[in-house]
Amino acid sequence: MSTMTDAEKLDLSQQMFDAWDSLDWDRVVHLFAEDGVLHSVMQEPVVGRAAIAERMGILGAKAERLKLHIKAIGIIDGRVFVERVDDFDYDGHHGEVPVVGIMRMDGGKITEWLEYYDRPTLLAGMGITDDFGH
Repeated sequence: MSTMTDAEKLDLSQQMFDAWDSLDWDRVVHLFAEDGVLHSVMQEPVVGRAAIAERMGILGAKAERLKLHIKAIGIIDGRVFVERVDDFDYDGHHGEVPVVGIMRMDGGKITEWLEYYDRPTLLAGMGITDDFGH
């Protein structure tokens, strides 16, 4: 059971969204628990800050602009649910991807972040034809 209030969870969520919008990958990584999980559900989960930092380094290397347009956010059974549209410029390409994210939090950190989106739509927006070898 989380030691965080709903207001603290929503605040932490906003801190994460702000970090993505400003392309502050170090901040993104820091907001995860040491053993945190970032899981785009159509891929294997990325587990631990070091692995998340590596993934952010790959993603961030060609990210030019990103805005997470939050459509709805709320707490259900202690988890933060967010519906959003990710609007981005990546390596000279533009994309918009509808996403639903679900975050678990404890101790002021994100312990698990599940992401649900259409991967081909994301990759097309990024101009990527090879799916990072996955």
